[in-house]
Order: sequence, then structure tokens, then C-alpha cells
Amino acid sequence: MAPTDASNASTALLIRGALALLTGLPGAQARAGAHATGLRIRDGRIAAIGSLAPEPGEAVLDASGCVIYPAWVNTHHHLVQSLLKGVPGGIDATLTPWLAAVPFRYRAAFNAGRFRLAARIGLVELALSGCGTVADHNYYYWPEMDFDGSAILFEEAEKLGLRFVLCRGGATCSRNFEADLPKAMRPETLQAYLDDLTRLHALYHDPAPQALRRVVAAPTTPLFSMLPQELRDTAAHARSLGLRLHSHLSETVIYQQTAMTQHGCSPIDFAASVDWLGPDVWFAHLVKLSTDDIALLGRTGPGIAHCPQSNGRLGSGIAPVRALENAGTPISLAVDGAASNEAADMLNEAHTAWLMARARGGHEALPEYAGGAGEAGAADATVDDVVRWGTAGGARVLGLEGVGVLAPGMAADIAIYKLDQPRHFGLHDPAIAPVVSGGASLRALLVAGKVVVRDGAIPGLDMAELGAQSRAAVHTLQTLAGA
Repeated sequence: MAPTDASNASTALLIRGALALLTGLPGAQARAGAHATGLRIRDGRIAAIGSLAPEPGEAVLDASGCVIYPAWVNTHHHLVQSLLKGVPGGIDATLTPWLAAVPFRYRAAFNAGRFRLAARIGLVELALSGCGTVADHNYYYWPEMDFDGSAILFEEAEKLGLRFVLCRGGATCSRNFEADLPKAMRPETLQAYLDDLTRLHALYHDPAPQALRRVVAAPTTPLFSMLPQELRDTAAHARSLGLRLHSHLSETVIYQQTAMTQHGCSPIDFAASVDWLGPDVWFAHLVKLSTDDIALLGRTGPGIAHCPQSNGRLGSGIAPVRALENAGTPISLAVDGAASNEAADMLNEAHTAWLMARARGGHEALPEYAGGAGEAGAADATVDDVVRWGTAGGARVLGLEGVGVLAPGMAADIAIYKLDQPRHFGLHDPAIAPVVSGGASLRALLVAGKVVVRDGAIPGLDMAELGAQSRAAVHTLQTLAGA
């Protein structure tokens, strides 16, 4: 940055000269006016948007040649998987065999140091893509484990200056293919799970609309991880603490088969039966849904963490996000774990979400003679929709009402993208470049007005050293897991 740019101080900052500014708001409000290319920041919040001149004593960040977005909000991740990318035994597998071959096989090989390193790698990658808020669904908990993964996750996010939502996973039941795996796969008791949820709430949870830390109750998978009454008890306990609820649901046909075989209903109906529907709930994936499921979700208000890259990588399908939103479901974007998409990049996720929603719309389109609307059926998502899902939509499902939108009074969580690569040359509308071109480097990422990324790098981070540490850790993991 130029000498007049801000570093970590957020008291008085002006960002000016951008080519375009997307707000994260719906409809006509999605884009700021042609002359609204500046943002004034005071004490971590946006004070004004417009054609703004510097004020005395105000640091200036030059955004010429750049476009400005709200920082992305990633609503479902597994940071521990940042050291499990491209595992040969799972690279061509679908979800269930992939679980056995990758995250569960390597689970016991993680100690505090490797867990911390994995978290750091994932958070760094997210920050470099313009992500300011991370919700991590951590399910690495077992009886008598010798490190506190929850504390490590909060510590690593704080070091980078990111907002962090811990979705406290875990299980009181084991799945059949886990039977021969080591003690790290042993389930917790319900009381131990609830007690830890209470502990985490007291230590970390901030209910404020612009909170930097949140805690969520998130048993790993409702159909497999807890008994029905335990799910009801967990929901009641979480709500008594003011915590939201999150989990995986309806990711593959296995969820449908299991729910029907064991409970005689769909996974969504099962969630309703155990008090796991409502506006304080969001689910990752929701790929396999009937029209009745979509209607029920729309009536009851839970959101979706849409993970199109992981769903494609594991052969799960394409979630019906347009139908869900039309029914009333809040939509958000998420990268899922890097072991099922080999990356943790919110720009790539947004690019894929745009393509996949339109691909699904085109796949379902019918000719007029068959009662359809022809090619019009393929126009299933716009770039502005995708930006809104990945920013304001994410903040909504996390309950962070003061985050995710560029507007006066909102948190100054801002991604400023440089359009300096050949992929951006020739674009008629620079505002859409980061999504339609599938990548852009950061001029800066700000969270609560503080600079997290500067000119494509994280200040003070030795990327070469981080890479060397990752390679050594992968070798250790392979040795310990007998790979």
C-alpha cells in the first residue's frame, strides 16, 4: 500500500476511486450509483458511501482499477481438512466411502499442532479470497482428547482478524463403518456435549449484531450422530442459551434412504419431528429435496449453506437454490471442507454457484410444446444474486444482522479486488468480474475496518514457511495413518 494507506488503524479511513461497488443488497440496491465509488470508515463501521473527498487526518486507500464487494461470509467449513486435500483414496469417491477414506481415516493422526496448522491454512486461504467471516463446523471432539480444538480455532481466527463462528459438532452415536477406527472416533455422551456447549457459550459467544465471535450447536449429522430425543434436548438447550443450530442434511440419496428406512419420512420431515426446523437453523447442502421438502423449509425458515463445489466433487448433485429461495429459504454460500473440494476459496465458490444454479435451471428447462418456457428456464441465477447469497445471505443465516452489506452503519467488512489479470481484460461490466471470471487478487480485505489482507498478502505471514510446514504435516499424517 502507499504510505497514506491505513495499516491496522480503523479510526478514520477513506477508500476511494473504485470502478464499481456491489452492496450485497437485493434488486435495484445491489449496485451503488455510478459516482458512489468511495467508502468512509469510522471506528470499524461504514460512515458514508459516495463520491467522497478526503478529510483532514484521514488515511486514504486508493481503489482505482478495483471493484468493491462486501467481504464474503462462509457459512459452513471444516478447517481441519485443510491438510487432507487430494487424498488418493477419496478423490473419486462419493460421500460415504469418502468419509471412511479421508476424514475418519486421518482423524486420530491430528494432535494440537497439526490441528492448529490446518486451521491456519484454511483461514489464510479464505482471507486471501476476500472472506471476512468464517463459520467452521468442527466435529473433532472425543472423550479425553488432549487438546482444545475450539480454543485453537478462535485463537487462529483472532490472529488473522477474522470474524469466527464455531459450529460445535460432535456425536453421541457411531456409524457402522466407523466401528474399527481408533479411540478418536468414540462418541461423547449427551451430557458431555451439552456441558461443553455451555462452557463455550460462556467463554466465546457474543450475541451482538457485529460480533467477532459466536457459538452454534451443531451435531455432526442429525440422522447419524444423535438419537431423536437427544436432538430435541440439544435444540432445547441451545435455544435456552440463545444459540443457533446447524448441521448437514439431505446431502445425498443415503440421507433419503436412511430417513425413510428408520423413520418412515424424508430427512426434512425428520428434522421437523426433532425440533430442528426454524429461522434459527441452517443446514449445509440440502441437495436431495422433494417439492414438499422445499415448501416445508420455506414455511419454517431454516437457511441453506450452499456448497456447490463440494457437492459436485462428491457427485452429490446440485442444490435447488432458486426453488428454495422462491419458497422463502435464506440462501448462503460455503466452501465446505478442503478435503472435498481441494480448496477454500469463496471467489471460486461464488463462480461455481453462479454456473451450477444456471446449469440446474437449464437442465430442468422444457420446450414450450411440453409446457415449459424454453431457454428462459435456464436464467436461474444472476451475479447479483450470488453476491447477495455469499454476503448478506450468509450474515442472515448466522444471525449477524450488522454484517454482510455495504451501507452506512454496517460493519466495515470490505473486499477490494484488483482487475489486473488477463482474465479481466475486455470485460464490459467490471463489477461482475470477480464472480464471472472466477478469480481476482485483493487490493485489500478489511474486517471491522482493519486491514487483514494488503495487496494480495497477509502482513507478517511467511507463506513459504507455511507451505513447508504443510508439506511436513502431510508426510506425518500419511505415516501415522499408514497411507
